[in-house]
Amino acid sequence: MRYGFIIDNRKCIGCHACTTACKSENEVPVGVNRTYVKQVEKGEFPDTRRIFSVMRCNHCTDAPCVEICPVEALHTREDGIVDFDNNRCIGCKSCMQACPYDALYIDPDNNTAAKCNYCAHRVDVGRAPACVEVCPEHAIIAGDMENATTEIAHLLAREQVMVRKPEKGTNPNLYYIEGDYQSLNPEATDKSGPGFWNAQARGVGHYAKATEKMLNSNDEINLLKMTIDNELQAAYQKKDSENPNYIDVLTGKARRVYDTPDKGILWGWEVSAYVTTKAIAAGSFFMPFIALLLGYEVSSTLKIASAIISLVFLGLTGLFLVMDLDRPDRFLNVLLRPQWNSWLVKGGYTISVFGGLITLWLVSTLFGWTILEKPLLWISLFFAVLLAIYTAFLFAQAKGRDFWQSPTLPLHMLVHSLMAGASIFIILGLFMGQETWVHIITKTLLITLVVNLFTLITELTITHPTTAAKSVVKMIIKGRYKNLFWIGTVFIGNVIPLGILLLMPTTNSFAIAAVAVLIGIYITEKIWVEAPQRVPLA
Repeated sequence: MRYGFIIDNRKCIGCHACTTACKSENEVPVGVNRTYVKQVEKGEFPDTRRIFSVMRCNHCTDAPCVEICPVEALHTREDGIVDFDNNRCIGCKSCMQACPYDALYIDPDNNTAAKCNYCAHRVDVGRAPACVEVCPEHAIIAGDMENATTEIAHLLAREQVMVRKPEKGTNPNLYYIEGDYQSLNPEATDKSGPGFWNAQARGVGHYAKATEKMLNSNDEINLLKMTIDNELQAAYQKKDSENPNYIDVLTGKARRVYDTPDKGILWGWEVSAYVTTKAIAAGSFFMPFIALLLGYEVSSTLKIASAIISLVFLGLTGLFLVMDLDRPDRFLNVLLRPQWNSWLVKGGYTISVFGGLITLWLVSTLFGWTILEKPLLWISLFFAVLLAIYTAFLFAQAKGRDFWQSPTLPLHMLVHSLMAGASIFIILGLFMGQETWVHIITKTLLITLVVNLFTLITELTITHPTTAAKSVVKMIIKGRYKNLFWIGTVFIGNVIPLGILLLMPTTNSFAIAAVAVLIGIYITEKIWVEAPQRVPLA
């Protein structure tokens, strides 16, 4: 048994009955949708047409949201329905990053993830989903696709159908008859701005009042969004960039006229900060380990300082992780109700185990238990490396964000940890005096800066297989983040420190370089976390 949907675009009239029935049946709050009808206009004025595409969860056979969910709040039932349990959800938003179809949202009433669940409560008593029963044109067909006697099985056998983003490998169970590429592909059209029918264009939970303002306005162009007059014709002749919607109608370019609210940046500054702090936590261990490995003597004072710094920044990492949750009161579910395929769970345990090992190293150093040091250091090294890079694998599980699928991301994060550790120890040297192995620290920073530049060049110049990843690269190099990238990441975070290390070999100048490196790391992580989230998924 495997349930699925077919959307018959030959019949859909865009009445939104499915949207309202879904909201009523499942008590979906204002501002979010489990299903909605996206509208795209195509053609050249006056010969235009409007295409309706019903959007919702695809109930994928290989659902990435289920794999990434750390607490099994999302799960696949035996009948193929991807259901959720909001009593377990911690609001980490990982599922929203993993879904290539933008099907999930955070319920503003209880701050947990939610989505279409095929009206499982109705299916369990032998009824069809609410959207199927209410559709006046029978444009939504649901049923068991493996049962040859069902209507959906007959349609799949005789009609040509398409799915959204088959390249993602999720095996979606939502099919479209006569689906339109420019309607189903979010990158084929620009985001729609505030209009009469999409007043909530400012993001989930903001409940914008654009429609009410338009209703009280005498400006017919803003209200109708379809007025073509002499002024508009003149704007088109001048290629007026302030009127892109009108130009789209005139030129025949497909444009969105009704869409779901933009969810905005799901993982914000807290995630950028925690990636930075965990780099420092791991890096603070790497430096004394490298010195001991090379046969240098590391003072007990510096070992203690290293352990304390590592624990402090590990604590900050945990704090930022909890702050990013929409249900921080349930953060222990990650450890107590783990779903082991999720790298968020593996990361949570890595943080816990590494913290315990560093605490044990600190205690053994304080009490002079030298017999424990060597095995502790090697075991801690494994977890330090894992701590540095596990987020790269978490990002890779977020299949909705193509740029995060880069194979160089683990190296990117490991190099950042070494850079951060070297920078912290250079700054520490100002207050605690220089160790005999200080040159190891500066050489490590110099080498990692070169490797980091190489990694950045590789990440941004390798052939990206999707237009979404390419648009992120363009955004970083030439678009929204160009100033932050070239000034913050490249100049402050890499070029200035390299110049100082090579041309100004003094303790104070090295400290300036170290501070610049730490600033550059945070800026880089901010860009790498935020920019991919700017690409629309639906």
